[in-house]
Amino acid sequence: MLNTILSSFLIAKMLPTDYVGFTFFVGCMAMMAASAFFFLSLNQFDKKWRTSVLVSGLITFIAAVHYFYMRDYWTSFQESPTFFRYVDWILTVPLMCLEFYLILKVAGAKQGLLWKMIFYSVIMLVTGYLGEAVYPQSAQTWGFISGVAYFAIAYEIWLGSASKLAKDAGGNVLAAHKILCWFVLVGWAIYPLGYMLGTDGWYTSILGKGNVDVAYNIADAINKIGFGLVIYTLAVKSQKD
Repeated sequence: MLNTILSSFLIAKMLPTDYVGFTFFVGCMAMMAASAFFFLSLNQFDKKWRTSVLVSGLITFIAAVHYFYMRDYWTSFQESPTFFRYVDWILTVPLMCLEFYLILKVAGAKQGLLWKMIFYSVIMLVTGYLGEAVYPQSAQTWGFISGVAYFAIAYEIWLGSASKLAKDAGGNVLAAHKILCWFVLVGWAIYPLGYMLGTDGWYTSILGKGNVDVAYNIADAINKIGFGLVIYTLAVKSQKD
């Protein structure tokens, strides 16, 4: 029994030059640390902002659990843990869309906005998975559909109803909304780059082939932890007002 428990903590040997494995380890610990920070800070906020900070903690906690498995999968097989990564994203990306809705509720955001963004995010992820793991020979087509869904989300928050609600709210909410918009426009753009590096298409002759995990791991750390810190800062500033 003891040997079984101890063996669960053993991992395969990782070479000092395994920079991909290094990013998995850093990502796992960074997500765990961020989750602890968000959860332990909940009591300092009132109900209005506690839910938003809680969701930030859930996003990084879910990611930390999946990074634990992805880290071990990589060290054991030296293969990209595509399945675990998309399971992580199908849970965390809709939660990131939920963050937009939560901060815009003060300006009268309706649930229709939330479900619209979640719908776009699910389409983006499902088609991305199909192109990357199920039908790689049609990666260009599935990637195009995924990209359209991504731009639909970007349009909604930059120019659509979400943008109008943020302007109506003004102040700290508008400032936080703009930062989150930049995360989506710039931070989320790393994911299509990783997709193109890991699949074959017209873009291969331009970008070549590369390891997608480094790009994905960096993007996850920037976006998930960054999203949470923006929400946390908004909550702190709103408490002081």
